[in-house]
Amino acid sequence: MSGVREGLLVPSGAGRTVRTPAQEVTFKVTGEHSGTASSFEVVVPPGFDVGAHVHGRSEELFYVLEGELEVLAFEPRVRTPDDWRHWTSPGGRQVVRATPGTVMVVPPGCPHAFANRTGEPARMFFQASPPPYHEDYFEEILEHLAQGGEPDPEVIARLRARYDIEQLTPMRYSAPPAHTDE
Repeated sequence: MSGVREGLLVPSGAGRTVRTPAQEVTFKVTGEHSGTASSFEVVVPPGFDVGAHVHGRSEELFYVLEGELEVLAFEPRVRTPDDWRHWTSPGGRQVVRATPGTVMVVPPGCPHAFANRTGEPARMFFQASPPPYHEDYFEEILEHLAQGGEPDPEVIARLRARYDIEQLTPMRYSAPPAHTDE
């Protein structure tokens, strides 16, 4: 039958993966396959804080698969520039501890953030619409994060400005101390 399109099937463990000390991203669905959204599996290591930020055009969905993350998705009473962990919305919403099964949907213009403040990696499914903004952004940000160490705020700010991201608090990554068996 002509004109019948085929769907995309991405098996468990499949997709192109980019690994850095600060994040691991597996590209599951890209703009090549969907005009609606890009989808990723993201491993968030202990000590990573994406920093609060806002997208002018993008909508995002986060689904925690394993581990725990601190998350927020609201406009705070006051946007403190250094840390979002104590933000509160005018209606009293606060940062939430997201465990497996937690879903967070972020419309355009909504401040949001996630951080792994535990000692174990967290894994989440992440979807961004429309493609390919986050695909291109991930390519560049992961290249910077691959250099190791604390992310350079000026590099992050310039990069995010190109991808319609207003950074509200700094992106941070502090690798946990290495355990030694002595």
